[in-house]
Amino acid sequence: MNIQWYPGHMTKAKRAMKEDIKLIDLIIELVDARVPLSSRNPDIDDLGAGKARLILLNKSDLADERCNLKWAAYFQEKGYFVVKVNSKSGAGLKAINGVVQEACKEKIERDRRRGILNRPVRAMVVGIPNVGKSTFINSFAGKACAKTGNKPGVTKGNQWIRLNKSLELLDTPGILWPKFEDQVVGIRLALIGSINDEILNKDELALELIRFLQKSIRCAGRQIPDGCFRCSGTSKPDRKGQSVPLKRRRTGACKGFPTSDR
Repeated sequence: MNIQWYPGHMTKAKRAMKEDIKLIDLIIELVDARVPLSSRNPDIDDLGAGKARLILLNKSDLADERCNLKWAAYFQEKGYFVVKVNSKSGAGLKAINGVVQEACKEKIERDRRRGILNRPVRAMVVGIPNVGKSTFINSFAGKACAKTGNKPGVTKGNQWIRLNKSLELLDTPGILWPKFEDQVVGIRLALIGSINDEILNKDELALELIRFLQKSIRCAGRQIPDGCFRCSGTSKPDRKGQSVPLKRRRTGACKGFPTSDR
């Protein structure tokens, strides 16, 4: 199954983000806690070079909590600030303001030395389509600031939103990257609703989901295949690897995508 989706508006959106990045102090990147690596756009790292970074593990309620903690530690080791959130319920959002201040501490101190007081932190909110950026902004702001929808491509353009005296957010459209080199990534993104349904063969996608569930059942047993990431283990995901934590079984084992194609 070959999945590729990179419509023209994403090229335009990426160009606009490059123009706006010079106005930004912090990049807030939302990822889907079920597929934290596959739901990261690799272009964001190049775009945000030299900027403070905050990763939000969104939809954390849909992932096993022990896996959430391991993924948070994984990203923190790489130098990112991390907060687990559920944008729909608001869980975890209260912690964000403090983390933003910590992430931008150098910028705030630099402003003070220059005599610039109370200048708000400007943050760009980024992520792949349908990862929950607009829902996060609305919940964080406590009002409907951004249009939402249960499909990719709802946000069409950049929009500044002033939350309070200390923080301004720039909402951006969800963007992917031009080509999925690993088709497993494309399948995962299709399964979480980040790919336009109109280009998908839903029968084939359903079969891929069945195959994944079969692997998950095997991983939940005593015999853990090589390359599987299990919450109770001490291993960490590799660069290509990916755990997709779903609801925990009574056995206590975390079901996840294999970290390789083996």
